[in-house]
Amino acid sequence: MGHREDLLEGAKRCLLEKGFLRTTARDVVKESGTNLASIGYHYGSKDALLVQAYISLIEGVGERFDPAHGAEVTQPAGSLERFREVWAGVIRTVPESRPIWLLSFELMFQDERLQEVRKLLAEAQREGRAGLAAMFAGVPEADLDPEAVETEGRFYQTLLNGLMVQWLFDPGSATTADQLTEGLRRVIEDVTGD
Repeated sequence: MGHREDLLEGAKRCLLEKGFLRTTARDVVKESGTNLASIGYHYGSKDALLVQAYISLIEGVGERFDPAHGAEVTQPAGSLERFREVWAGVIRTVPESRPIWLLSFELMFQDERLQEVRKLLAEAQREGRAGLAAMFAGVPEADLDPEAVETEGRFYQTLLNGLMVQWLFDPGSATTADQLTEGLRRVIEDVTGD
C-alpha cells in the first residue's frame, strides 16, 4: 500500500476507536505510519480524509446489507417477501457495524460546526439512496430511474435511519424485519382498501 491507502486505513481505525471529533491528524499519522504532510498532499485536509474514511466504512456496511452478500436472493423485486429479506440482511449487520452507526449519529448532530464535512456527507447520502433503491428493486444502480432514487431511495433511507436509532438505543425492543414487513403490509392494505 502507498501513503494514500495507509492514511485511509489508519483514519478508519481512528474513527472507530475515537470518533470524528476526537481524532487528530497526529492520531491518523501514528496509526498509518505516514507523516503529516501526506494528509494534505493526498486528501487536502484531515477532515476530508476522515470523511473519505467514513464513507468507505459506510460503503462496507452497505455492501453487507444486500441479501446477495453471503446468501442467494430468493424473492422477487417489488414483493413484500423481498422487502423482508432485504431488511433481515440489514438487521443482520447491526452488531458488527454498531461502531459505524454510532459514528454516523455523532456526525449528524454537529450542525454548522462541520459545514464542509456536512456537504461531503450530503453527497454520500445521495449515493446511499441509490444503493438502497437498487437493492430493493433488484437492479444495478445505473439502471435506476432517477425518480425512483429520489422517492423510493428516500423512503428506504428514512426507514433505515429510524431502524438504526432503535437498534442503537435498545436492541432488545428494536423492530424486526418481520414486524417492519407486517407494518408495510397493513399500511398498503389500509391505503388500497384490500
